[in-house]
Amino acid sequence: MRQIAIVGYPNVGKSSLINRLTGRREAVVHERPGVTRDRKHMAAEWNGREFELVDTGGVDALDPDPMASEILGQVRAALTTAALVVFVVDAKAGVRPGDEELADILRRWDGPVIVAANKIDVAQDIPNAAEFHRLGLGEPMPVSAAQGLGTGDLMDRMVEELPEGDEDPDERDTLRLTIIGRPNVGKSTLFNRLVGDERVIVSDVAGTTRDAIDLPIEIDGRRVVIVDTAGMRRQAKVTESVEYYTVLRSQQAVERADVAIVVCDAADGVTSQDFRVAELAMKGGCATLIVLNKWDEHNLSDDDLAHERAKVQQKLRLRPRVLTASALTGRNVQRVIAEALALGDKRKGRIPTSQLNRFLAEALEAKQPPAIRGHRLKMLYISQVGEEPPRFAISVNDRNRVVRDYAYFIENRLRARFGLDGIPVIIDFNERNTRRSEVGYGARPPRPPLPPRD
Repeated sequence: MRQIAIVGYPNVGKSSLINRLTGRREAVVHERPGVTRDRKHMAAEWNGREFELVDTGGVDALDPDPMASEILGQVRAALTTAALVVFVVDAKAGVRPGDEELADILRRWDGPVIVAANKIDVAQDIPNAAEFHRLGLGEPMPVSAAQGLGTGDLMDRMVEELPEGDEDPDERDTLRLTIIGRPNVGKSTLFNRLVGDERVIVSDVAGTTRDAIDLPIEIDGRRVVIVDTAGMRRQAKVTESVEYYTVLRSQQAVERADVAIVVCDAADGVTSQDFRVAELAMKGGCATLIVLNKWDEHNLSDDDLAHERAKVQQKLRLRPRVLTASALTGRNVQRVIAEALALGDKRKGRIPTSQLNRFLAEALEAKQPPAIRGHRLKMLYISQVGEEPPRFAISVNDRNRVVRDYAYFIENRLRARFGLDGIPVIIDFNERNTRRSEVGYGARPPRPPLPPRD
């Protein structure tokens, strides 16, 4: 899919404009400059053409903050894959030195550039766009991300300038992997290691990532979208509005994912907050994998690992696997990605009915359902009725005799038998429509009445 990079000085309204163009509130918007730092890919469509908008951090070459150079590096990287650039400027502020510096970079870039003069909220302000002719990048287009003024004309121009080709592959075959966890546990380092590129900024400062960063890649011939998310702190510690919206984006990323890789710091083990993050993924219907990052850096023993795995098995109903890795050195990272892909396939797969009923017979032989007031539950038949996540239906003689402990027993045996650890499993206990007691044991149901004679 063709990419359109959205670039500009800090706080000119790039993320607001992207939200307007996509019709979704996906990019984090805040009055504070510098909220966007990494590249974020968002799908868009206009007049039958599909493309990706790439949101980038605000570029200010004179900013003494060391992260400013990282943001500039992210913008330069976005230019290497973009087919078109939309250069967003602030029409209210006029041309600033930062605009001229970025324009100098874009004049040397080999591709079409559209200048979008933003914050023209009323028609009387349209002449203000003319000042940006001096940047030497062609006719500026007046737009208002807040009011929508001129955005349709901007989309028309974008589609007109966008080269043809590179249509998107079938989305049904795409697997979405989301990397989630507490702040500063190494999520962005793992993300960069998985994609083989410095696609997101890594810093010792907790909270560097502020948005859910989507990156489509190809692994062993299959299309995978890997999403890096902002660190998720306890709700009581989320004090700033910008942090609230970054956490919200992380939650939305989980809801759209097939597999969630929950990254933990091996020095801390799996903490109570890590368990809350994993439970969020499970509630969203994700298959879940827990990764203890920085394992080799802390020289932890096999007994420590066994303790963490036992703790996860005890506290998380989905019983996800616990793997160790080092995002910094790359140790075991390929194992993590292979396990995540296998989980995604199982979440989408189907189990033959014959295998399921053999499993049910073996489970009943291992442990009979408890008798309630002298009557025992009978489980007659099982089949899979849905995927993503897998859903099963078991035919029983009386739903009122299904007790929670026995339902959990069946669920856990099902996970163990078919390798569904870490995958949400839904089991419906459906009561059969006709009971023998209603027509007498061994008796036939009454025949339907004969049609009247002529």
